[in-house]
Amino acid sequence: MLSVIVCTHNPRRDYLQRCLGGLRGQTLPYDDWELIVIDNRSDEAVAGLIDLSWHRNQRALREDQLGLTFARLRGIRKARGELLVFVDDDNVLDPDYLEKAAAIAEEYPHFAAWSGSCKGEFEIQPEKWARKYIGPLCVSQFDRDYWCNFPFLNRAMPSGAGLCLRMPAARQYLELHESGLRPMVLDRTGKSLLSGGDIDIVLTCARNGYGIGVFKRLKLTHLIPKIRVQKSYLLNLTEALGFTSQIIEFYHPSPPGPPSSELKRRIANVLRALLMSSLDREFFKANHRGQLAGQRAVEQLKRTVSFGSALSGATRQG
Repeated sequence: MLSVIVCTHNPRRDYLQRCLGGLRGQTLPYDDWELIVIDNRSDEAVAGLIDLSWHRNQRALREDQLGLTFARLRGIRKARGELLVFVDDDNVLDPDYLEKAAAIAEEYPHFAAWSGSCKGEFEIQPEKWARKYIGPLCVSQFDRDYWCNFPFLNRAMPSGAGLCLRMPAARQYLELHESGLRPMVLDRTGKSLLSGGDIDIVLTCARNGYGIGVFKRLKLTHLIPKIRVQKSYLLNLTEALGFTSQIIEFYHPSPPGPPSSELKRRIANVLRALLMSSLDREFFKANHRGQLAGQRAVEQLKRTVSFGSALSGATRQG
């Protein structure tokens, strides 16, 4: 049994309908998978907006604790499958996605987390300047498979869009939260642009000895609204990712590199900024602001005190 988990918060109705349409058209027989839609405290109940009657094994559940992480955890608790597939409400899976995901599970029993390529479908085409900065929008395509069991090989890092996760690894991640070892959540919460929960899941898998990877045979389309290619949004996202990077580094320390002094690092950053274009410098500064805020949050985490103030200052959209 395979469990498809769609987490959604105040979805665009047309995007959600396309997401569910992609699931309805899957080649994997309905009897081989269940569908769980988690409504993460939407203003208008999602259950009243969708028709899931085409699938005999479906549930629409409400999670009132706001945040993608909490929606994912609810899905893990309620899923009955041994393989979970997380689908965002703006993802349209290719018709054979689930069938191929199940085949990969059979072929690679030592893998715990994997995903595929994401083709972006933009509501409006990004301007030329923006193309350099849209990578974080989860648009990635590749012509070969990559996998490893080493946590820091970026090209083998699965994305949250279409993430396939074995249940034993999902339970280990759930335990981190239930035991209090993940006091700061790293995913969208309301309008917050913080992210990284998927990275935390994948790195946890690798640290526990599982394989992770990306497979070119798995394909989906990511629906991207026009707001996400606007400069203000991309700058806010860059700042939020800078913040997230520090929390991820705290949870999953990378191998030590060559020693370097703080003074040398600061001088290098200043020189780098001076050589940048004015636009690059804006994004560089946004990332730096996020990193500084993340470092302050990490210090609070280390002291095991409340970090609500750090979260209240996190970057927000709109």
